[in-house]
Amino acid sequence: MKKMKWIGIMGCVAAALLGGCSKSKPVLHVYNWADYIKPELVEQFEAQEQCRVVIDTFDSNESMYAKLKAGATGYDVIFPSSYMAKIMNDQDMLLPINPAALPNLKNLDPAYLDLAMDRAMAYSVPYMLSITGIGYLTDRLPDFEASWTMFNDPAVKGACTLLNDMRETIGAGLKARGYSLNSTSEAELAEARDQVIEWKRNIAKFENEQYKNGLASEEFILVHGYSGDILQVQEENENIDFAIPREGTSITFDDMVIPRDARNVALAHKFINYLHDPEVAAENTEYISYLCPNKASYAYLSEETRENPILFPPEEVVANLEVVADLGEENAKYTKVWDQIKAAE
Repeated sequence: MKKMKWIGIMGCVAAALLGGCSKSKPVLHVYNWADYIKPELVEQFEAQEQCRVVIDTFDSNESMYAKLKAGATGYDVIFPSSYMAKIMNDQDMLLPINPAALPNLKNLDPAYLDLAMDRAMAYSVPYMLSITGIGYLTDRLPDFEASWTMFNDPAVKGACTLLNDMRETIGAGLKARGYSLNSTSEAELAEARDQVIEWKRNIAKFENEQYKNGLASEEFILVHGYSGDILQVQEENENIDFAIPREGTSITFDDMVIPRDARNVALAHKFINYLHDPEVAAENTEYISYLCPNKASYAYLSEETRENPILFPPEEVVANLEVVADLGEENAKYTKVWDQIKAAE
């Protein structure tokens, strides 16, 4: 009897290893920016849904898009910026969003939805907001000005970085010259190109991920970066501050989308809905220092966070921000200019 029972158990173990006796947990494959979600929230979702979440990361919209176009498959939820989400949707790379599976959409802040590219949330759902600007060391730059001209300052030569991001960095060049960061004028883009090339001669490198750690360690004293990244490392170095350039800059929506070849569409919707639970959204905002535009979550934020002028900028600052737009065929002009910038000495 005992022998037979032991044989039965061993048989079940063997069968389980081959996918038999017990059903394996579903796996949600996520493609996201680095350091862009609180790990404990992922673990909580895994326990709640009895699943595994596997996260791959990318460092720019263009590198993510290139990987997918080169044939990478198997992702269930991807986190592109809004302009890239629109490009992907226009190229039939995304599934429609099912609002019936997302009851937490009611929590989204209508003030920010007015700025969104996909206001109807037909193919994307807002995840986080970010303002691009300048991080710097206050003790090393006592004469700092909130201006893109700081990247020309001899005091930062070899100790500053620009984002390795075509739209953000050309956009900064356009703003520095007084133009829209969505300009399609070849003359204005040529001016922006020359401006960025001028900055390039002063920077240490184009950098998307390690610039914030470099600022915290004081390897860099001035960086072009995202508000949340700079706020994160302020805790490591009290001399770090973040400024919104007076000439204007970008406000970015990073969205959640479901690719057309997703294998776990229902679980993908559950994940998106989970991230817009008010308490979850607030906990995520507090951890990564980016604002989830979930109005119901604001009540769960600390007073310090609610009063942060970077996360909740005043109206006059918001009025000087632009959303990076998908420019359709005109995007090719930016690619050409970016290639020229990268090739320049």
